[in-house]
Amino acid sequence: MAWIFLIIGGLFEIGFTISLKYSENFTRLWPSIGFFACISLSFLFLNKAITNGLPIGTSYAVWTGIGAAGTAIAGILLFKEPAVFWRLFFLFMLIASIIGLKVFAE
Repeated sequence: MAWIFLIIGGLFEIGFTISLKYSENFTRLWPSIGFFACISLSFLFLNKAITNGLPIGTSYAVWTGIGAAGTAIAGILLFKEPAVFWRLFFLFMLIASIIGLKVFAE
């Protein structure tokens, strides 16, 4: 169950970074509310993962990795950021690292 909490927390991390972009420096109400809701839920689920037995180092690395990879993918899909070879290569390496932490954790 701890891994599910961690994945949910990582997804909310993607949500708060996307909301941050749409909030336009917190000048738009609903994206700003979305930001604060997502960041709160993201930390809540990270905490639940840690208190349910996952090591803090692994949890934090996977949580930030999910957020970083997901935000990079969202940037490509939503904001037309470049999808050049090296960017995709290192994004793949980040995802592979997240999977490696899951496979070899504990």
